[in-house]
Amino acid sequence: METSLVFFSHLNMCESKEKTFFKLMHCTGKEETSKEVKIRAKDKRNRLSLLLQKAELHEEAHSSSTGPLAKETSVSPEEAMKWGESFDKLLSHRDGLDAFTKFLKTEFSEENIEFWIACEDFKKNKEPQQIILKAKAIYEKFIQNDAPQEVNLDFHTKEIITKGMDHPTLQSFDAAQSRVYQLMEQDSYTRFLKSDIYLNLIEGRPKRPTNLRRRSRSFTYNEFQDVKSDVAIWL
Repeated sequence: METSLVFFSHLNMCESKEKTFFKLMHCTGKEETSKEVKIRAKDKRNRLSLLLQKAELHEEAHSSSTGPLAKETSVSPEEAMKWGESFDKLLSHRDGLDAFTKFLKTEFSEENIEFWIACEDFKKNKEPQQIILKAKAIYEKFIQNDAPQEVNLDFHTKEIITKGMDHPTLQSFDAAQSRVYQLMEQDSYTRFLKSDIYLNLIEGRPKRPTNLRRRSRSFTYNEFQDVKSDVAIWL
């Protein structure tokens, strides 16, 4: 009888230890799962935060470039009216050039006017070393394939410029500059004359931000597509 009691007592102790062991294991498993969930939640929150910051920076950059003139100008409606007489008159006036540049930024084509300005500045150089250095800089920024601000040029014009980069001259970019000038005059200039940026100046209307094109938001939408919805992860 005493032996039986000792045996059952031993069984109860083993059973109690086993239950304690499995309970600890179960809790550890839950704890590990909970940690994994928290880690995934933190990771997703960080990714979402970065995407939101990127979207805000992108929006701010385009808002500043597409708003009214960056600084108040003293140009009169009568002076602004002269810009509509010819493209040359627009570009020859400092405020006109500034207004046209702001307009091109709303169309994401400011590389055209920046290339034209770079060419005008390039032709003022006299020192051979400066000509070589600035020609290379213009070529790498605007002309070569996949340049950061590549302008739209035909193959023949680009090929001539590329071949001439070994010994650049002040006339190296003349053909390309003329081509870009014609594109702006025949296309962008006509739209500029109908834009709010110009109409506000000639009519004396209060300046107001111009509307952003959809393109300014497209990348944000695409970036958010790879963030899968997971309601449980936020609980």
